Amino acid sequence: MIDRRAFLRLPASVALAGAVYSVVLEPNFFLDVTRYRVTPKDWPADLTLRIAVLTDLHACEPWMPASRIRKIAEAANALSPDLVALLGDYSAGTHLVTGPVRPDQWAEALSVLKAPLGVHAVLGNHDWWHGPLPSDEGDGAEGARRALRRMGARVYENDALRLEKNGQPFWLLGLGDQLAEFFEGRGGWTGRDDLDATLAQVSDDAPAILLAHEPFIFDRVPRRVALTLSGHTHGGQINLPLLGPVVAELRHWRPDMVYGHYAADDRHLVISGGLGESILPVRFMRPPEIVEVTVTSAATA
Repeated sequence: MIDRRAFLRLPASVALAGAVYSVVLEPNFFLDVTRYRVTPKDWPADLTLRIAVLTDLHACEPWMPASRIRKIAEAANALSPDLVALLGDYSAGTHLVTGPVRPDQWAEALSVLKAPLGVHAVLGNHDWWHGPLPSDEGDGAEGARRALRRMGARVYENDALRLEKNGQPFWLLGLGDQLAEFFEGRGGWTGRDDLDATLAQVSDDAPAILLAHEPFIFDRVPRRVALTLSGHTHGGQINLPLLGPVVAELRHWRPDMVYGHYAADDRHLVISGGLGESILPVRFMRPPEIVEVTVTSAATA
């Protein structure tokens, strides 16, 4: 039998255990590999791509130090991907930090990434809004942009690149950030994204994949783009039993599309839960993850 005093202490004990788990254990000691197999309708039968997706690192001390970023990069290499996609938000996302991890530090940690078709990156909203820490003045994402290029990644801002695997061509598109700047007097966010200009660079009918930090753009993506890869939402970051995600980024977005694989009108979207934390250094029921997406035809699958 449990006595009354112990019974009254039980909620506090449960709350303390939950706090330790969600602040210390899950965000800092777990690393999932989440795998998706996507079969777009008109994808070539003899083209199979394996993509490793890293997003929302939010590098900072003590939550995402350079040493942890290096281990994440090595884990991504172990998947032997054809290409690596970095989807933005390299800068810290919370004020609750002990110090910065500067762009040259996180970029050096990521520099071990290797894939036959290269490392390809877009920028995120936090890279635009501020420097390495939320308290630092922004530089128009130049620090992140420069660090990515020095580590050997190709940076896309409304750009398209034609690639080939085993003689089969495909297009990789990268969108500018959709929440890059806030204009208080104009009442909202102004993005640096230009989907039409990006699509205009595609010069043949080879299949296309779009990298976009925020998934908001998906409703505007045409069928011409077989797959969109996004992050930003952190998959909810805090996911409570029965209640679901409570810290998901839902501005301009649908609360039923926060995490995972979605398909609509022969178009596919994969939203990664990401690796770091924003607002609060907490994760609950959404561990940090590397996403591995295998894109192949239905016949091959």
